Amino acid sequence: MQSSTLPQKKLFGHPSGLFVLFFTEMWERFSFYGMRAILVLYLTAQSTGDNPGLAWTKKEALALYGWYGMFVYFMGIFGGYIADKYLGQKKSVLVGGVFIIAGQFALTIDNISAFYSGLVLLVCGVGLLKPNISTMVGGLYKKGDIKRDSGFIIFYIGINIGALLAPLLVGYIGEKIDWHLGFSLAGFGMILGQIVYVFGRKHLRGVGELLKNSATEAHLADKPLTKEEKDRVVVLLLSFLVVIVFWAAYEQAGGLMSLYTRDSVDRFVFGWEIPTTFFQSLHALYVVLIGAPMAWLWMRWSKSGRESSSIFKMAIGQIIMAISFVALMVSVYEISLSAIGKSPVHWLLLSYFLHVVAELSISPVALSFITKLAPVKYASLMMGAYFAITGFGNKLAGILGEAAQGAGEMTIFALIAGMCLVTGLLLLTLVKKLKKLAHGAEDNIE
Repeated sequence: MQSSTLPQKKLFGHPSGLFVLFFTEMWERFSFYGMRAILVLYLTAQSTGDNPGLAWTKKEALALYGWYGMFVYFMGIFGGYIADKYLGQKKSVLVGGVFIIAGQFALTIDNISAFYSGLVLLVCGVGLLKPNISTMVGGLYKKGDIKRDSGFIIFYIGINIGALLAPLLVGYIGEKIDWHLGFSLAGFGMILGQIVYVFGRKHLRGVGELLKNSATEAHLADKPLTKEEKDRVVVLLLSFLVVIVFWAAYEQAGGLMSLYTRDSVDRFVFGWEIPTTFFQSLHALYVVLIGAPMAWLWMRWSKSGRESSSIFKMAIGQIIMAISFVALMVSVYEISLSAIGKSPVHWLLLSYFLHVVAELSISPVALSFITKLAPVKYASLMMGAYFAITGFGNKLAGILGEAAQGAGEMTIFALIAGMCLVTGLLLLTLVKKLKKLAHGAEDNIE
């Protein structure tokens, strides 16, 4: 990972470039989560009426959702490679944003060919932008800077502000007014992100440049990996296995949980039925509300001298994710006790809350972890690999969602809970061994 050697202006104790990336990613996630909020609902909506969809079956829609989720993140490995070898991270983010804008507006055209073309453009755009903007956040901080983790938490809050607004605005307009107008609004969100990025690049000098532009860095990139670097890569690859299971559980929100919410949850509050898409804002709302307190709690935990490595946090997060699906199992059980054949909404609210507690222990921690352990010459590639693994998790989410159409929600929710519990406990037993292989990469330098 390339760190800037130039003096950087500070804002709230962090490099000002962090907030350029914060707002760029906020609008990119507005675009992404806006589209995600309405995709499955659009696919399964009836093809007649005031706001027609494509009238696909739930199984067909969840299959496409899984494939899209897989490829949109899997392309991150190619985006990282392109950045490391040809464009640099800074230019890759810019080009990726252009692809995303084109993709979102292609979805506004009422034509199946344009629909598929839009998905392809989105896959390519997110693949270029997502891993490289995350790597650039790490590049703002020097090695051992104790503010790096909190910088990623701030960046992560930006992601979730966009993810909070998107289902409320894009979701409501798409679901209640016009699907294609919703896709269009998601495209305008990405335009705002590009404007922020272009005019804020002056705060990113020395960050995200192509390594071969520097003779010193080019020589560094030609050196073979040391034993320590190889060991650290092994730790990263093992942690990626946990990440697959985490995202397979987490991404049920856009697929199976969305359909379950629409069809099986009592959404009436004081006589008003909450739109299905609004529930997809819960993840982001909870992150914004508890992100800073969670960061503070982990800091206090660390200062008390107790185990607080990234590996430990990820293990705890995975166990909490298992508990969140137990809450959903109770929700399904209560349907059989309900006079209206639907579950009360509080179990869904609890499940989403626990999802976020798990997420804050895994996702931003993993991003920071990669920037600490990844060899310099493979910085973007390893971040791309992380997002590729996220893609596999998304595909697994789609497969599990499809399976629920035959096996039932109770079976699939129980299966996901079991997967999360087993991987969390396994990682917990390996904490000391994996920390040894990390060779002090997480040691702070004051």
